[in-house]
Amino acid sequence: MDPEIVGGIAGSSVTFLLLKLDAFATRAWCLKGNIRRAVLNLGREQRSIEALLRDTASKKDPDHLFTDWIQNVRDQAYDIEDVLDLFRLYQDQERVWCRFKIIYYINNLIKDIEGRLQRIQQTKDRYHTMTFIGLPVREAPLFNGNVEAMGIEEPINKLISWAMEPKQRLEVMFVVGMAGLGKTTLVHSVYERVKRRFNRHVWITASNSKTELDILTLLVEEFGRCPITQRADVPALTHKLRELLLNRRYVIVLDDLWVKEVWESVRLALPDGTNSRIIITTRRGDIANSCRDGDSIDIHKLQPLSPESAEQLFHQNAFSRNGTCPPGLEEVSKSILLKCDGLPLGIIEIGRFLSLKSPTKNQWKILHDSLESELRSTGELSNIMKVLSASYKDLPYYLKYCFLYMSIFPENYPVKRRRLVRLWIAEGFVIQKRGKTPEEVGEEYLKKLIDRNLMKANKLDFDGLPKSVGVHSLMLKMILSISQEENFCTVCTEAERNLTENTRRLSIQKEDFDVSQDLPHVRSFFSFVIGELNIGSNLKLLKVLDIQSTPLDEFPSVITDLLLLRYLSLRNTNIRSIPSSLRNLCHLETLDLKQTLVEKVPKAVLQLEKLRHLLVYRYNMESSLPFDIVQGFKAPKRITALKNLQKLSFVKASVQCRMNRQLSMIQGLDNLTQLRKLGVVELAKEDGANLCHSIGKMPNLHSWSVTSLSMEVPLELDAMATNPPALLQRLYLKGPLQKFPRWISFLHDVVRIRLKWSSLAENPIPALQNLPHLVELQLLHAYTGTQLEFKSGKFPQLKILDLQQLEQLRFIVMEEGTLPCLQKMIISHCSRLTRVPIGIDKLIHLQMLVLYDMPDPFVTRLRKNGGRLRHLVQHISCIHSYKQEQLEDLS
Repeated sequence: MDPEIVGGIAGSSVTFLLLKLDAFATRAWCLKGNIRRAVLNLGREQRSIEALLRDTASKKDPDHLFTDWIQNVRDQAYDIEDVLDLFRLYQDQERVWCRFKIIYYINNLIKDIEGRLQRIQQTKDRYHTMTFIGLPVREAPLFNGNVEAMGIEEPINKLISWAMEPKQRLEVMFVVGMAGLGKTTLVHSVYERVKRRFNRHVWITASNSKTELDILTLLVEEFGRCPITQRADVPALTHKLRELLLNRRYVIVLDDLWVKEVWESVRLALPDGTNSRIIITTRRGDIANSCRDGDSIDIHKLQPLSPESAEQLFHQNAFSRNGTCPPGLEEVSKSILLKCDGLPLGIIEIGRFLSLKSPTKNQWKILHDSLESELRSTGELSNIMKVLSASYKDLPYYLKYCFLYMSIFPENYPVKRRRLVRLWIAEGFVIQKRGKTPEEVGEEYLKKLIDRNLMKANKLDFDGLPKSVGVHSLMLKMILSISQEENFCTVCTEAERNLTENTRRLSIQKEDFDVSQDLPHVRSFFSFVIGELNIGSNLKLLKVLDIQSTPLDEFPSVITDLLLLRYLSLRNTNIRSIPSSLRNLCHLETLDLKQTLVEKVPKAVLQLEKLRHLLVYRYNMESSLPFDIVQGFKAPKRITALKNLQKLSFVKASVQCRMNRQLSMIQGLDNLTQLRKLGVVELAKEDGANLCHSIGKMPNLHSWSVTSLSMEVPLELDAMATNPPALLQRLYLKGPLQKFPRWISFLHDVVRIRLKWSSLAENPIPALQNLPHLVELQLLHAYTGTQLEFKSGKFPQLKILDLQQLEQLRFIVMEEGTLPCLQKMIISHCSRLTRVPIGIDKLIHLQMLVLYDMPDPFVTRLRKNGGRLRHLVQHISCIHSYKQEQLEDLS
């Protein structure tokens, strides 16, 4: 294991532990004075150790003794965490004699840990006297001369055109992408082709070890063509560099930028107005985004190679004689290429390694199966690990655990964004910030990891946020290696993996796994299999239990003995009920019962005062009426006692006794002032005013969905006319509206509106067209008129327009200048709409037109061969028409 990586993760362990120690020592748990002092002393010990870890984490080649020292520190961090959790466990049992017993027990444990920490810290001084060699975070860049084989000619030509385009100002291009993607190779090719066109040119490697002073010194020496013999400061170098470049046309490459301040100091020294160019390569997309303060600074995001280019590059390196794969190796070759996932570094390194092996299927299969081992520091492919791990080592401590959490999930597994954030919170990885919820802070963490090109967004939602995330296949191999070495998570796949009693997180990825052995330290348990799963009663310190999609028919009784549980997901199982003993889980923050058969939550849930996310609903795909597709749950009358709830969906509004209106669940919702998301189904007409009153007292509400009692029962939502939630971003109304709610026009932040079965006689478009941030609009059986007209300059941000089952609609008119950002348009089951929308040819950004069961005259006019109105949609790159689920591609 690379000692630098070990140091980084150990530092993270200690830092998170310190936060827990602070909370433990200051909370009113009636600790005896000596226990409190012992905890504070442990905190001081850990802080001094943490300082040393941070100082040594980026040094080169510590000896084995130092590596062993770091492992010992981490083990002590885990031991202290166990002590804290044991205390919480016994506190929750509320037995006086147990409290006295555990206080005595904890006191002895702390003394033991203190002794071990003191012995560990005695070795600290010897490391202060050791000589370390500073290590730049990246080795020398890997140039591949044949850029055609890499399939990057297109971005090369694009950057050359940008560099040579005459503009009388300084232009900057950030080339951004994950480690090993070929940023340096790309820019080097561009630089070599254009540098002679400039008066001055220079290439500077701006690694993490170089400061502003270093870079400015190098630039002055290169452009001044003589070394600087006298020590100079930043202002003097800035003045000198500006003097050297004034009235000259220059091109500068800053390769491998890691620190924003380095670029900012260089930018201040550069004169403008000379048609000069700066190209910066960086893994740090967050730096590029933060520096983009005008149209003179642009960003080129480098993408992985296409499958065709990846295969060509791999064959060129693996079969250097003729670049052709023998027939017997094609299958295993493709499997290895899948793991490279379009990353040139992996393709080249693995290809070169295989070129030295015998070209037999057996030899190649050995490499395929042992790839994770070969990537380690002692393996033949360790260079890949060194390059990738530099990004990990550059992370701040609070992001390292969040990133390592991806080791829990199987390869190519799409991890839902919100699920991941909730898990981070349950693990204690998210640090509380004043004025922000833990969920908001967790979202910031995720964005930072994506911007740093360590994680990737698998699929984007309509608003640009990722629906799910993942990591590159080779990056996952690195994460798994660190995770195993550091006892972060034990992953059980088809290959046998022996569990030890020190296992802290367990990810089951093999069928019929029996967890019956004693695992006293396990904090998190995940299952990703569909086979039988046996959970023993030996996981007393468990905080996270995520066993969604396992074949469960009944709620496992052992769960209610897991008193420290914070996160429980039984999603996609067949359980039908929740026991009252759920009240034991007083630390529970997330209860995820989506896509289960649970229709009622017991009163015991009201005792879960820390509950933040209560998700109990399913989509009934067998329902004959799409209106009833969402099946909610019956909530206890006093559900409003859960004042920390952030998400509540989907709760039935019609479940209370109709004889006593005072007991209506809707009336008490106004106590849930922290709600961010609320979903209500089966709303009676007479409850509409009470619901509006409650919604008006939810200042933090971001998402609101409401469905009426039936397709015939109207939604009465006019009572909120003067006080709509100011932060509402998503609005879903399903049910008849006798008139359009005027308050919708004042939802300044709303990005998505879906109106279904509204049956409005009044055209809703005028009331919606001025919403400044609306990105998606869906009208499904929402309007009974014959014409929709979109005025010029309206709907300034709308990207998706979805019109379905507007049975009386005959005309759609789009004035020039309307819908300037529209990218996707869906028209479905509009049986009387036979004419193509007037003005569709002016929607220059429209990329996709999707039609479902539209009249034949409408479709015929758009066909490629002979369609009379084909010229109106010629600019749309993707046109699909579905007729009774059969696709006709009109693109």
